[in-house]
Amino acid sequence: MVNLTETAPHPTRNRDGHAHAAPVYAMVHPSAPPASLRPLLITGDKTPTDVTNDICAPMERPPTKLWWIAFSAALCALLLGVVAVTYQIAVGIGTWGLNRTVGWAFDITNFVFWVGIGHAGTLISAVLFLFRQKWRTSVNRSAEAMTLIAVCCAGIFPVIHMGRPWLAFWMMPYPNDRGPLWLNFKSPLLWDVFAISTYLLISAVFWYVGLIPDLATVRDRAKRGWRKTLATVFSLGWNGSGRTWHRYETVYMLLAGLATPLVFSVHTIVSMDFATSVIPGWHTTIFPPYFVAGAIFSGLAMVLTLMIVARKVMQLEDYITPNHIEMMCKLMLSMGCIVGLAYGTEFFIALFSGNPYEQFVFINRALGPMSWAYWIMVTCNVGIPQLLWFRGVRRNICAVFAITIAVNIGMWFERFVIIVTSLHRDFLPSSWSSYAPTLVEIATLLGSFGLFFSAFLLFCRFFPVIAMAEVKGVLSVGRNSRLDASPQEEELS
Repeated sequence: MVNLTETAPHPTRNRDGHAHAAPVYAMVHPSAPPASLRPLLITGDKTPTDVTNDICAPMERPPTKLWWIAFSAALCALLLGVVAVTYQIAVGIGTWGLNRTVGWAFDITNFVFWVGIGHAGTLISAVLFLFRQKWRTSVNRSAEAMTLIAVCCAGIFPVIHMGRPWLAFWMMPYPNDRGPLWLNFKSPLLWDVFAISTYLLISAVFWYVGLIPDLATVRDRAKRGWRKTLATVFSLGWNGSGRTWHRYETVYMLLAGLATPLVFSVHTIVSMDFATSVIPGWHTTIFPPYFVAGAIFSGLAMVLTLMIVARKVMQLEDYITPNHIEMMCKLMLSMGCIVGLAYGTEFFIALFSGNPYEQFVFINRALGPMSWAYWIMVTCNVGIPQLLWFRGVRRNICAVFAITIAVNIGMWFERFVIIVTSLHRDFLPSSWSSYAPTLVEIATLLGSFGLFFSAFLLFCRFFPVIAMAEVKGVLSVGRNSRLDASPQEEELS
């Protein structure tokens, strides 16, 4: 026997065309265990009005004392970086600790690190959107903003490394009077210019289009002043009609499909800066997938770091729940396992190749004078993330925060190890050299972090941190649904 259990009303229409709620009955066996509910994406029993009020509150009220402390610290780091960059442009890149053997070090390490940080934003927004992962709605807006800021931080370092940054426009293919002297389109460094500028452009458009409905909400809530004026201009006359929403969703889908290949192509091109050379430790075909996985890994860690802080400081615990953090941890764990596999594959390729130069590079990484950096990398990127296999760790906010900090440190050291340990031991022992960063390089690194956090804090102050329009569409997700229900049962319930 089965019992007919009344579930949530289902809207139907009678013969006159008027809508009315008719109960829907689901077949439940008397001996069946109680149905377990899916975790709610948004807790606190929020209404659409609550969502608007909660997310607009940080923009409408004065900044908190904690925000001012964080912004002041970030601004001090930024000013330190500005002084360091100004000094090295005036004096020259001889202020760095580079030498004839180690020609790349902190500058390119920071460049690759920040480009990698920028990948998680597009992954969360575009790829997860195409896979219909509704939990992304609480974190995608901040992740997209993080992408734009990180790419801007990355673009600083190649320009500085040119030595004459005021001539950076030479990298663009524009009509000029230099005669037959033209860009070297065979250079991977030029590929970086086009790949990253394209990535920045598409990511900015994708972020802005997703922001339009929320800007219209800000416009309607603002009474007067500069906020209402700017929101009116940039909301592009949004009126919330069905036609407007249809066009919006179509454009958003097209941009998501356009941005998805960029997640994989941009860091693939960055990896070719190294893989197309003949330097042992770089000349390997594993670099493109290895760099892409590492970029997504580091980007997810940075998103988690920022969102854990934002949910507490801005009182968004009902919107960024432990379920969101657990989902992000699962993604981070999967990427971490791929990165660990890549580390082992590198050693296997070096051993299997029989190339003594290749074998020496990897033995030197693990046992040489800079082995400390290698083992920090392995511990932070492979060892510590394995704790995320345990559900109790994934749902422990403090533990997850500590793991994300460790991954951020480990991924920076990964780029440092790849670059410096492959260069400081040349083919000839007479060319061997060591490397140590100067105070100018360290100040420049701190300045890039200052720029990143200053810009992110300003974003949190003047823009909706969470996509209100998308969150309102998933308020009911998790109610009256079962984890173990079949598609037919879910349709009935």
